[in-house]
Amino acid sequence: MKLDAGFLTHETRGEHYIISTSETSFKGIVKNNETAAFIVECLKSDTTQEAIVDNLLSEYSGAGRETIERDVAEIIDKLRSIGAITE
Repeated sequence: MKLDAGFLTHETRGEHYIISTSETSFKGIVKNNETAAFIVECLKSDTTQEAIVDNLLSEYSGAGRETIERDVAEIIDKLRSIGAITE
């Protein structure tokens, strides 16, 4: 899976955004927290949900694998719902 080319990412003053282009059915801007922004960065190249979980585990400490798996699944589901992910 990968971030659809019709969505751009932008960071300004520590805020992370996904911006749809005219080529997408979703019209708008999504503001991401730090975790969602990390996941979106992973999605800039072809990856798997498991690989994203592994990357988060290696980057951050404190959260268990089950919690991270649940959070990643939730964010990916939301991105899929707006058409931001291509399989």
